[in-house]
Amino acid sequence: MSELKNHWLFKPFRNFYTATLVVWLVWIVALDNNNIRIVIANRIKMMTLEKEKSVLSEKIKVVKKERDEVLGNPHMLEKWARETYLMRRPNEDVYVIVDENNTPLESTTK
Repeated sequence: MSELKNHWLFKPFRNFYTATLVVWLVWIVALDNNNIRIVIANRIKMMTLEKEKSVLSEKIKVVKKERDEVLGNPHMLEKWARETYLMRRPNEDVYVIVDENNTPLESTTK
């Protein structure tokens, strides 16, 4: 048993503070509910959500600009309704010309 106490792995643990520090590190890294793995996963998730937030805020700006253009002009409102929802008057045919990416040609020129 005395050979086990003098083993090189146990020598640092003779000091109370060193042993406490090692136990605390093991607790923080592996055993705690907010261990390192969870913290890193949450940071990665936060970064992806921030990127998504920036993309969505840009889309919101585009939609607000489009809304202001459409609601300010009755002619534009009719044009927007016809293009977006393919609305038509009775006895009228609607043709939408699209490019190879299946987007209307008029929207690419803006």
